[in-house]
Amino acid sequence: MKVSSCVLLIMIMFICSCSSIHIKKSEEQLLRIPYTSFLDNSNREYFLYLPKGYKESDKNWPILMFLHGNGERGNGKSDLDYVQIHGPLYEAWVQKRDLPFIIIAPQLHMFDLDKQRIDYITNRTKESIPKRLKNGTPKRPKPRFTSEKLNSFMSSTIPETKIKFINKYGWNNVQEDLINIIDNTLQNFKADDKRVYLTGLSFGGYGTWHTASKYPDKFAAINPIVGFVFPDLIKPIAENKTPIWNIAGGKDKAVPSKYFYTGINKLKELGHHKVRLTVHEDTDHIETWRRVYAGQDIYDWLLSHSNRKNM
Repeated sequence: MKVSSCVLLIMIMFICSCSSIHIKKSEEQLLRIPYTSFLDNSNREYFLYLPKGYKESDKNWPILMFLHGNGERGNGKSDLDYVQIHGPLYEAWVQKRDLPFIIIAPQLHMFDLDKQRIDYITNRTKESIPKRLKNGTPKRPKPRFTSEKLNSFMSSTIPETKIKFINKYGWNNVQEDLINIIDNTLQNFKADDKRVYLTGLSFGGYGTWHTASKYPDKFAAINPIVGFVFPDLIKPIAENKTPIWNIAGGKDKAVPSKYFYTGINKLKELGHHKVRLTVHEDTDHIETWRRVYAGQDIYDWLLSHSNRKNM
């Protein structure tokens, strides 16, 4: 009896010790996935981030596609690292935040803008690209605040020249690539087709509107930052009632918040009420997206939506 009792006690202790063992999650990964662009048949790559715990998990993970701004475009090969400078990829990979998404981050073609003397493209350097550290994380950029006021007499009418420039050089030119990349991810990775989200900043904000307008059934929710909707894009989004959180900066000279209201109001007039517009009154163009992506609210809001048409 004593031997049996000892054996039983040892077994109980062993079981208890096993149950207390912490199983370490697999580390996050950043992959470069090759593809051929439908636009010009060029061979390019995009970033695909797999979150911590992806490898051993049996669940399907939500997809978050991120469209960068004008200054991070490039050849999709040696220039691709510029895509890590801002947005959810910067947060997850460089700042090592545990964001529960498969993050897709392609790079927009240059379209010869490097020859047009745009300072933030012409003068950019690889040294400006933040690096993921083996231990710890790099310091975040200092917040950008200005006491300068915008011209209160600025027209709320969107300049036609601005629309033409964005349409000529924007993400709308590679939408077939974007959808192909999403479909490839759904096919080859543990991804949830009911939770495909789209976000972008500045040029990527416009790209978010464009892509959601052309493929309104594809996305469970969209988050365009410092990019407003063009009039001709509104109807398909309103009909699909895609949840939207649009964000602007109150001191943004590049994309003034006055331009946002016409499109948002039109969406609501057409019966689309799953629309939010937030204006950060104290931030400029860059600080607006830095604040949003550094926070948690936008990620929680995206995850609260699922594509009802795929359910």
